Amino acid sequence: MQSTGFAHWLVVLVETFAALFVLLLAVAVVVIAAVWVVDRNQASNAVLRNFPVIGHFRYGFLRLGEFFRQYLFSSDREELPFNRAQRVWVYRAAKNAENTNAFGSTRDLRGEGVPFFVNAAFPSLGDHHVEPQPVRIGPYAREPYDHAAFFNISAMSFGALGAPAVRALSRGAAKAGIWMDTGEGGLAPYHLEGGCDIVFEIGTAKYGVRTPDGRLDDGKLTAICAHPQVKMVSIKLGQGAKPGMGGLLPAAKVTPEIAEIRGIPAGQDSQSPNRHLDIGNVSQLLDAIRHIRELTGKPTGFKAVFGDMRMIEELCDEVRQRGIESAPDFIIVDGSEGGTGAAPQTLMEGVGLPLHEALPALIDTLIVKDLRERVKVICSGKRITAYDVAWALSMGADFVNSARGFMLALGCIQSLQCNRNTCPTGITTQDPRLQRGLVVTDKSEKVANYARNVMHEVGIIAHSCGVDDPRQLDRTHCRVVGDDGISVPLVKLFPYPSGHKVA
Repeated sequence: MQSTGFAHWLVVLVETFAALFVLLLAVAVVVIAAVWVVDRNQASNAVLRNFPVIGHFRYGFLRLGEFFRQYLFSSDREELPFNRAQRVWVYRAAKNAENTNAFGSTRDLRGEGVPFFVNAAFPSLGDHHVEPQPVRIGPYAREPYDHAAFFNISAMSFGALGAPAVRALSRGAAKAGIWMDTGEGGLAPYHLEGGCDIVFEIGTAKYGVRTPDGRLDDGKLTAICAHPQVKMVSIKLGQGAKPGMGGLLPAAKVTPEIAEIRGIPAGQDSQSPNRHLDIGNVSQLLDAIRHIRELTGKPTGFKAVFGDMRMIEELCDEVRQRGIESAPDFIIVDGSEGGTGAAPQTLMEGVGLPLHEALPALIDTLIVKDLRERVKVICSGKRITAYDVAWALSMGADFVNSARGFMLALGCIQSLQCNRNTCPTGITTQDPRLQRGLVVTDKSEKVANYARNVMHEVGIIAHSCGVDDPRQLDRTHCRVVGDDGISVPLVKLFPYPSGHKVA
């Protein structure tokens, strides 16, 4: 009897545990289903929206990484092209979150190349942020452009980016009062949607303004520049990711819509020439600038990666012969560390001057040739944090462009899949399933927040240095750590040409 009773209770116990297991399994299924529905329909996180439920593992690993990273993973300052500390700064700036730290910096302040800014002994009282003043670009154009914001969105094409990303950038740029460069892929309706200022870029394939044989179509360019939002025209000679090579848009990204905007066949790889067919020397470049400026009435300049300054010296000499009005209204100098475009590793890592050499060389050449005031200088190349931007202003740039900084503001997780149409955050893909993860209303706010916070913190640096405008920062306001761990003034590393007076 005792054996029978024990067996009965054992059966009851097993059945109870089985029922509990089934109940827990049912609850788990309901919870997972609920989380799936919530993730799929929320608007603030692209990863969870595209990969409901399993996307949470990423954040679990990130949280565990805070404790195990020092044993198993790289530190906050080791990753490339942007380390974790840089990315987190951008994410927090984009979310308008508190961006202060405690207990000291994790940055190695003795590392070669680290910039320091020279604070004034007695900075002015009052607000700790300094607002930038407008700068006029193109005084000889029919429609000069006055623009205050010194931090703007660099060239990224519709095609390389999906429509939701372009729409979010356009809306965010309008909110922050910054410009957006179209990149070489032509002008899409999504660029205009937000109402921001537009820099229209003409690439070597002349997408959007091309004749069937790849020449410039004046009628198409006139129609594009008739939009009041289009403020300037930039002739792209080259980009930092691939100096000397034209852009490549894989066939998977050449949708019928993109093909129509660019004026190319759909579903085929789109390879741009490595230079403009009609621009083979500085004289032809100045001819093209003059033609476009007269045709459109807009300030016109060019974008290039430099190997040395001989080309700029020749251009300046040609300008002196033709007259100062013939000069480009601006030059965009792209450092070889640029990287938003798909490119061979050899070109990306081994060709062209990095920005820390190219920018001062360009500025100094323009000073020597007495064209510095006439030609405005815009720079780009891994400038994503406030001190990156402040360094560029100190070196002499009038404006700083960023591409990857704004990609991070859109939610980029540096998955390095920009060229594969498989971007998990929906930024650099034409796949509607992945684009769904990028909610325009949410990301446009983050784009605007990021731009405002970068400029705000550069303003704080300027105030600390005792100047009235961030553009008044110069090489005396910044020091850079050398290979011996000791900092030296920028003006000693890159002395101004003889006769130049520091403001």
